[in-house]
Amino acid sequence: MRALSLLLILCLMVPLLVAQGTPTDDRIFDDVRRKLANDADVRGAGFDVTVKNGVVTLKGQVHTKKAIEKAEKIAKKIKDVV
Repeated sequence: MRALSLLLILCLMVPLLVAQGTPTDDRIFDDVRRKLANDADVRGAGFDVTVKNGVVTLKGQVHTKKAIEKAEKIAKKIKDVV
């Protein structure tokens, strides 16, 4: 009975421990938005950022081609972006 209780507790805790280490789209979204907002070349571009399963999509208007390239480079450097 005691072994069964320990096994049950372990089974309930494992998903929680695994979920802690996985990246979330919300965290990636926040990181991308923050990095884009802090970059001088991209700051005023007004990108719409979407993240689904680690894939980042940037939509919006930019003033220069340099801003497009910089935004892409910034997004790719974010941890866990696919």
